[in-house]
Parts: sequence; C-alpha cells; structure tokens
Amino acid sequence: MRKLPIGIQTFSEIREEEYRYVDKTKIAFELINNGKYYFLSRPRRFGKSLFLSTLQAVFEGRKELFHGLYIYDTWDWQATYPVVKISFAGVARNVAAMQQDIRNILKDNQERLNIDCLHEEDTGGCLRELIRKSFEKYQQKVVILVDEYDKLILDNLDQLEVAQEAREILKDLYTIIKDCDEYIKFAFFTGVSKFAKVSVFSGLNNLSDISLDSRYATVCGYTQDDLVTVFADLLRDADMERVRDWYNGYNFLGEKVYNPFDILLFIDKGLIFNNYWFETGTPTFLLKLIHQNNYFLPRLSDLRVDSSLLDGFDIDHIRLESILFQAGYLTIKEVHELEFGGFEYTLHYPNREVALSFNDALIRFLTDATTYTPTKTGLFSALKSGDIEALKDVLIALFASIPYNNYVKNTVAEYEGYYASVIYAYLASLGIRIIAEDVTNAGRIDLTLFLSDNIYIVEFKVDGNADPLEQIKERKYAQKYAGQGTVYLVGILFSSTKKNIETFSWERV
Repeated sequence: MRKLPIGIQTFSEIREEEYRYVDKTKIAFELINNGKYYFLSRPRRFGKSLFLSTLQAVFEGRKELFHGLYIYDTWDWQATYPVVKISFAGVARNVAAMQQDIRNILKDNQERLNIDCLHEEDTGGCLRELIRKSFEKYQQKVVILVDEYDKLILDNLDQLEVAQEAREILKDLYTIIKDCDEYIKFAFFTGVSKFAKVSVFSGLNNLSDISLDSRYATVCGYTQDDLVTVFADLLRDADMERVRDWYNGYNFLGEKVYNPFDILLFIDKGLIFNNYWFETGTPTFLLKLIHQNNYFLPRLSDLRVDSSLLDGFDIDHIRLESILFQAGYLTIKEVHELEFGGFEYTLHYPNREVALSFNDALIRFLTDATTYTPTKTGLFSALKSGDIEALKDVLIALFASIPYNNYVKNTVAEYEGYYASVIYAYLASLGIRIIAEDVTNAGRIDLTLFLSDNIYIVEFKVDGNADPLEQIKERKYAQKYAGQGTVYLVGILFSSTKKNIETFSWERV
C-alpha cells in the first residue's frame, strides 16, 4: 500500500519512496508546449510547490521518476535543461533579511549548477550572471521556476513600508528575468496573491496568467475523479457526499477541486471531519482588516464583484475581497456575462470547512472567546426548537460579553453592520443556511435563516424610533416563504449607548 504524501513537496521523494501521486504531468506537458512565461495563483497548501518540483524533474530529464505517468512516453528525455529554482519559503521581516534570503537562494543555485557569480552581493547582477553562464555551460536555454513569488510582501502586509520595499526588491529581481529572455526556455511563477502587473511584475509583463484559465483549473488540487481512483481504497468507508460538502468546492472556472492537504489529513486521521487546511494558518491580518473597516460580514455569503477585483491588487490599495478570494476563503460560485460587456462573479465560501472555521476565527477575534461554545449551543438549540425568547436571551448575553476595549477609539457601536456581522459570524459558524440581504419585491431582508422546518426573517436597526418588526410586516417579507415552513419575524433594535439590544420583538406567522 502506497503511503500518503502529507507535507511532501518534492516530486522525486514521492516517486522514489512510492507515495501516492495524482498525475499532473499531462497539464505540465501542455503548458510547456503551449507557452513560455506563466503565472499561477492558488491558496496555500494547494500543491503549487509540488507542481514546480515536477516541472523541475521534467526539464532535468529524470525519466526514471515518471514511469507510468502521462508524460513518460510523450517527452523528449534526451534534451535536458539547467533549472534556476527560486523559492521564498522563509520569513523575512526587514529589508536586510530579504536581501540575505535572495543571496542564499542564488548561492544554492550556483552550487547545484556549478556556476560562480563574480559579484554575489549584487543580487540582480548575480541572477543575470547565473542565467547567462548556465546557458553557456550547458548549451541549453535555462528554465526559471519561482515558488511563492509574493511571500516577502504577504508576510509584511501588517507593516506597509516594509511590504513596499519588498515589492521594489522583487520587481528589480523579476525584471532581470525579462532582460534575459534570449537565454530562457521556460519560466513559471506561483504564489497566493495576484498583485497588479504594474506593481510587482511591471518589468515582466509578458506572463500568461493561468490562475482562472479553465484549461488548467485542476493544475493543483484533487478532482472528484482523483478521489475515487487514486484514493478509492482509503475512502471506501467514507460518506462521499459529506466529504464533498466539507472539502470540495474550490472553483477556478473549471472543474471544482479539493485542497490536497484536507483530503490527505482526512484519510490519515481515520476519516474524521475537521478543519485541517484552515488550522495551518489563521488569517490574523484579514481579521484585523475586517475589524478596522467595520466590514459587513453578511456580504460574504454571496458577494458580487467584477473581474478587476479578481485580476489583482496593489498593496497601496488593498481590497479585502481580493485577498479573501486569492487566499482561498472565498471562491467563484457563479459567472454572469454582462450585456454591456465583461463579467460579474458571485463569490461565496468554497465549502463547510472554510465557512465554519473562518467564522469561528472571526467570533474569537470580535467577541469574548470564553463564551464561544455556550453561545453557539444556545443559538442552535433556540433556532432549532423555535424558542424565540431563548434566542433573545442568548443574543443579549452575547453582546454583554464583548470586551469594552473592542469599542474604544472606534465607533463600531454606532454601526448596524457591526452587530449584524457578529450575529452572522455565529450563525455561519453553525453551518445553517443563511441568506444575507435577501431580495424580495418590496426590499431586502437583512438576514433569512433556515433550520429544520423553521424560517427566520430578521431585521436590524441601531438607535432611533423605527421598529424593525413593523418594517418586516409593512413590506410583507414573509410572503416570499409562505407555505415553506414555520416563519418567524424577528426585529432587533440595538443601542449604541448600551452596546446591546434595546428592543427585541417577534411574531410567528
């Protein structure tokens, strides 16, 4: 029985040690034959590094590693190419550390290729020299593979000046690659984020971005077919519909895929459902950004964006939605072609793991984590049984538990969105069906909730004399769900002074 390649990113090790491997060499072959410069954006732990390692083994002519794979009989193994591999795996929090990292990376390549740079301190000059001398030494054009091209920037988004300096360092480095085009056979860049080409890649504007190219949608990740073939024997006792609900759903405008890390850990841990991928890195920077900007969290349930938001961003103009999509917390649900040209995309959580885990993290960040489990238990029990008075008591206790310093030096208490966002995060972490800003012919319902046969229509207000329950009734929101279950109308008025619920009124219809 072949072993599971958990955490292994080196193709040769997987093949030599007989780990299970999902064959991506057909895509590799097509990419090599169809172009020269590529860029791929995928979330962390998605198999980007392994794919680069596969490309490296192909170009180095290591035929023995590919027996039984697609490319074995299609590639010309007589031709081999020198490979320059650049991987920013470490953490560098200042310019000096960044420059030293690059020097170390170039030094490793010099030793592997048996090339000497005359001026190692000049990183750009050394890279140029490394490419040219490799071409001359091996009499073949050079392959450039860059893994985690953006990590020096992403690691420093919490200190903007350092991130900007990292951008300039990388821009200068990548410009060298374009200048050496005559010596280059193939170049492939991977990363989590898609920074605007005028930013990091202003000097390398000939990259073909395949991040949302349907032909290469499964270049990283496991497909449903991979699960029922490569891992069939190990998933024999798994509830595959539940596996799909928990872990599938990442959409890059082609066949939906699973994050490999989730599937490997799910199998390894005895088919126990857990948030394996999410636990590898809590998005602290994103949580801070959401809080600082009073972001209205219910929007995340079905977020509509145009293509410019998916095409990339610059660190000087950070868009939260762009980061959430590129980091894997949101994915594409639907694509709408606009009558006047272009496309609009609807984004949502890719699967149950992300929806539950991301909102759990938000709860712990925005509220008092000590009340986390009792609040979730109380909310679920009240909603399932239709006990609205119990629901009222749970919500009052929830807002009473939020630390006072969450409100200091900001005005979140005055925003309806803050209260709605806290409640939404709790409800989303329960895994129940939620529609935010639910459209009717008379307006938009703030939140519509579905649990068992109960349907809850919820409207929020902050301060003022308006009665949110009366708004629900006047606009006849309940008509949309007539005959579909037991419908409860819930109006909640918050007080920015009390920082809690002022009035809570409800009716059953």
